[in-house]
Amino acid sequence: MSANTPPVLEIRDLHKAYGTLEVLKGVSVSAQAGDVVSLIGSSGSGKSTLLRCANLLEDSQQGEILFCGEPVTWKGSAMSRHPADHAQVTRIRTNLSMVFQQFNLWAHMTILQNVMEAPVTVLGEDRAVVETRARALLDKVGIGDKCDVYPAQMSGGQQQRAAIARALCMEPKALLFDEPTSALDPELEQEVVKVIKDLAAEGRTMIIVTHDMRLAADVSDHVIFLHQGKIEEEGAPAELFGAPKTERLQQFLSATVPA
Repeated sequence: MSANTPPVLEIRDLHKAYGTLEVLKGVSVSAQAGDVVSLIGSSGSGKSTLLRCANLLEDSQQGEILFCGEPVTWKGSAMSRHPADHAQVTRIRTNLSMVFQQFNLWAHMTILQNVMEAPVTVLGEDRAVVETRARALLDKVGIGDKCDVYPAQMSGGQQQRAAIARALCMEPKALLFDEPTSALDPELEQEVVKVIKDLAAEGRTMIIVTHDMRLAADVSDHVIFLHQGKIEEEGAPAELFGAPKTERLQQFLSATVPA
């Protein structure tokens, strides 16, 4: 990767509020191609909001968001600020595939149909080409035998793996994971963790909001600890988990990491 290549995703001094509640207070995050960045912190620290702002699912009031060096264009300011270019929003969202905590699979579609839907309808790709790719991705995440099954007939771990295959089928530049394992039982959680670790080993660009400190330590190139809407501490996993500098991070890790 050239030193001059811009990050896949770069966020500069982002501010986000809901009315008088300030959730993000000037947060900056960058992910180069192949980077795995994990966001950790207590509930309410702004982790998921940051991810939703990055994917333009939420409007932010101040700061810049750049995708592969291209800045999001805005109209209005402060609480009335919104993206100015709908085509740009669509392009960015299709390249930053989101995997949600609650899977968000369409209940009336089979798993194969779920995975195929966006590339066919949003990107206009050939259905036969997409189906071949979708079946390969379902094999990749270990549920190739579930193509004709509906979401309600699958375990939570299987549904989340289907959601990951759906995200991958868009062939995105980066994957955004919002607490991908927190809705799962510990046994099912490990099925999803294995898929995420495999993707990291492939060199996929990922930003992961997670409560799983072991996952963050194992797969991340960079870890960011958010506290009350600001970055309290960040660095390599060995530094953050091995020798946390701030008292707040020390308290957080002592409460979340098993002895």
